[in-house]
Amino acid sequence: MPAFFCLQEGGITIAKGMKGKADKTRVNRGIKAKELRVIGADGEQLGVLPLSAALELAEEKGLDLVEVAANANPPVARIMDYGKYKYELTKKMKKNKKNAVQVKEIQFRPKTDEHDFQFKLKHIREFLEKGNRVKVGVFFRGREMAYQDKGREILARVLTELDDIAKVEKDIEHTGRLMFMVISPKK
Repeated sequence: MPAFFCLQEGGITIAKGMKGKADKTRVNRGIKAKELRVIGADGEQLGVLPLSAALELAEEKGLDLVEVAANANPPVARIMDYGKYKYELTKKMKKNKKNAVQVKEIQFRPKTDEHDFQFKLKHIREFLEKGNRVKVGVFFRGREMAYQDKGREILARVLTELDDIAKVEKDIEHTGRLMFMVISPKK
């Protein structure tokens, strides 16, 4: 029996699962092929079977027949618990998203005061300790463009202050009114 509510649309079974997102995987009676190469629940090859026989095998075991390779000749179907499969897949996707490294951004100005500098430096250190990369920039406005050497000093100071946990990933670059560098945590 299918674990999810299934609708039949043009021969494709659309299973409504997590947050109503549609999945184009063909399941059970939504499979169009007359013959399938069937893989059992424990991974053994059951051979090429007609659709009706494959569905009977799946129903006997109380599982779903899921088409895993529709473009193969004959298409490949697997006997599995479709609900559990979708759950594991969404869990894996969330884990991959969670572990993705982010690029955080902190901007200074040429006239940034000492207290503000230390405050921003503390945040950069926290980002690096969490494993994120940090884009450190100095933004120039108006006549501050004449003091680009001050911007380089600020970026160099950030690097020396964080020398114990940070390494330069992308050296100082100047685009328009922004001078920046990208630093990442030392492994």
